[in-house]
Amino acid sequence: MLPERISNDLCSLKPGEDRAAIAVRMVIGADGRKRSHAFHRVLMRSFAKLHYAQVQEAIDGSPDEATAPLVPMVLEPLYAAYRTVKRARDDRGPLDLDLPERKILLKPDGSVDRVVSPPRLDAHRLIEEFMILANVAAAETLEGARTPLIYRVHDEPSPEKVEGLREFLTTLDIRLPKGQVMRAADFNRILARVRDSEYERLVSEVVLRTQAQAEYAAENYGHFGLNLRRYAHFTSPIRRYADLVVHRALIRALKFGKDGLPEKQDLAALGEIAARISGAERRAMLAERETVDRLIAHFLADRIGATFPGHVSGVTRSGLFVKLDDTGADGFVPAATLGNDYFRYHEAGHALIGDLTGEAHRLGDKVTVRLIEAAPVAGALRFELLSEGRIVPRKPHGSRSGRAARPSGSKALKERSRTPRGKTRRR
Repeated sequence: MLPERISNDLCSLKPGEDRAAIAVRMVIGADGRKRSHAFHRVLMRSFAKLHYAQVQEAIDGSPDEATAPLVPMVLEPLYAAYRTVKRARDDRGPLDLDLPERKILLKPDGSVDRVVSPPRLDAHRLIEEFMILANVAAAETLEGARTPLIYRVHDEPSPEKVEGLREFLTTLDIRLPKGQVMRAADFNRILARVRDSEYERLVSEVVLRTQAQAEYAAENYGHFGLNLRRYAHFTSPIRRYADLVVHRALIRALKFGKDGLPEKQDLAALGEIAARISGAERRAMLAERETVDRLIAHFLADRIGATFPGHVSGVTRSGLFVKLDDTGADGFVPAATLGNDYFRYHEAGHALIGDLTGEAHRLGDKVTVRLIEAAPVAGALRFELLSEGRIVPRKPHGSRSGRAARPSGSKALKERSRTPRGKTRRR
């Protein structure tokens, strides 16, 4: 993202104020497919600044003073256009992963007030679909003009990750042919098969982890998740540096002025820029996650001993990661505290499975945990697992299941057998 002074002020729409922009006019057919488009350099004056829930309430029949005048002439035609565009989206079949996101609401003093998971509304989907259309139109225009640009690209999953997914699905009696080339539609069929079942969250998490990470690049290799051949980040007003590059490329290609990309801007230079902003994006995402973890750890620091519902969000040889349902907080359950068994890590099943009992703790399992420790500075939480795992058929010790979650040996096993569930043994 560009600095806040630019992205949220100088380049942000404000009601009643003129803002320079590049607009795209699109003609959409009855089947939802784009027939034509044209870009224009414009001066725009916004009528109102609305939020998603406000617009959704208006279209659902509960407008307020700001939205009431806009319903018949603006919002209803906009939603009708979205319903048309959605037909083409459904035919295209982009990856249909709709995992909940958390949003932290702060008090005036900067401390956490509460953590919420806003619902996904048609208002969100409407904006996303029209922005995707604008992004595609920008990439098409610049390719047609043979003007270099920065693409937003998303590679297909690696064969190794697809094979890992296939092995995992086998544990759920879902067959995926070996060596199959996966498309977004194939993942959607897997997700549809488990929808509304106890495995929906589990499979969604594993499918997400199978995907490659999107990035910026000067050379186009398509966007796998959106199932698009060409895609470039373009918003107006500008939000990200990639948007600025695409804007300047459009100005150059369409001869909108003298502030476009330099005529001598070559592919190598744009490739270096794309690599730098991709790296900056990854650092920003990591910083955001760390900030959220620290805020939530501070929020929960005075609730030591409290119990929470959650689900297993990660499995490693050393223990389980658990995400709480109400706050989305992530914490760790050490394998040494799981109870009276010797747990082995089964990579294909994303699970820790006990040798003696066959008790399994698997990615996506619903659990109840007790908060044992909170470290706000590190953004770390440690939990104690209160839920029993499910019983699965035991495999011979020599089976391919990964290394043991804890040190082996009969003496260690006897010591663990004396540790009842619900008691944390110090090490």
